Amino acid sequence: MDQLQISAETQQGLQNLSAKDKQELNQFVVGETQKAQIQSTIHELNSVCFKKCITGRMSSGSLERNEDSCMKNCVDRYMDASMLVVKNLEKMR
Repeated sequence: MDQLQISAETQQGLQNLSAKDKQELNQFVVGETQKAQIQSTIHELNSVCFKKCITGRMSSGSLERNEDSCMKNCVDRYMDASMLVVKNLEKMR
């Protein structure tokens, strides 16, 4: 993870936190990091599948039948591939 540059005042404030407060802050940061990773994955998934599946103009406000099935398939394959990568990384640990 990138090192953050924080001011001396902020560093001093962090040092003054109790152990409980530090733990809560750490849990908050971990949660926000996970949210950001999920949002990034969703954004990538939308981008990849949209480029692959949406071929026409979206004038009706809904997908055509073939576009709908393509999107569902694309999302399923993307999630399958992601889970396979995660499982293999866990095995390597």
